[in-house]
Amino acid sequence: MSFPPRYRSRGDVSGAESREKAVRAAMELFATSGFKGTSIARVAEKTGLSQSGLLHHFPSKTALLSAVLEARDAEDGEFLSAGGDAPLGWAAFDSLAALVARNSTRPQLVGLYVRVSAEAIEPGHPAHEWLRSHYANVEAWLTDAVQAGKERGEIRADAPVEALVRTTIAVLDGLQQQWLLRPESVSMTKLFNAHVQGLREQWSSAPEQPPR
Repeated sequence: MSFPPRYRSRGDVSGAESREKAVRAAMELFATSGFKGTSIARVAEKTGLSQSGLLHHFPSKTALLSAVLEARDAEDGEFLSAGGDAPLGWAAFDSLAALVARNSTRPQLVGLYVRVSAEAIEPGHPAHEWLRSHYANVEAWLTDAVQAGKERGEIRADAPVEALVRTTIAVLDGLQQQWLLRPESVSMTKLFNAHVQGLREQWSSAPEQPPR
C-alpha cells in the first residue's frame, strides 16, 4: 500500500520537532548574545539535545543561523502578505505599520534582527549576504508599492520614490533599536504610524481621512 501524501513517520515528526525547538532556542540566544556570543553547546543545552544530536540537524552554527533567519523572514513575509500577494500602494505601508505593532509584542525577534544585522555589516559575517538580500528585497517591494500607488492614482506622480522607500526603512530600523534600548518610553507603533500618516498627508493624490 502507499502512504497518504502528507504522512510522516513518528521518526520524521520527532526530527522535525527537534529542529524546530533548536531553531527557537537559537533564535532566543542569537537575540540576546548575537552570533559570535552563542555557542553550539548553549543551543544544544537549551534545546535538550546533545551537541552531536544538534549537529545532526544543523552541521554548523552558520547553518543554524541560516535556519533561524529563514524562519524569521517566513513569519514576517506571511504576515505582510496575509497568505496572498504582497500589498502595494499605501496598503504596503499599512501592512508595515501592522507588523511594527505585532513586533512590539515580540522583543525577542526584534532583538534578533537588531543584533544580527549590526554584526552582519562586516563582509565576513555569515549573515552578510542575508542582510544585503533583506534590504534589497524590502527596497524592491516598497519601490513597486510606490510605483503601483502612482499608477492607481493613490500617490502623487511627483512623489520621490527613493526618498519614501529609504526613509521608511531607516525609520523602521531606527525605531527598533531605540525601542530595545528604552521600551518604556519609545512606542514603535505610535511613531511609525505617525511616519506613515505624514507620508500620506504629503504625498496622497486625494485628501486623507483622519483615522477613527
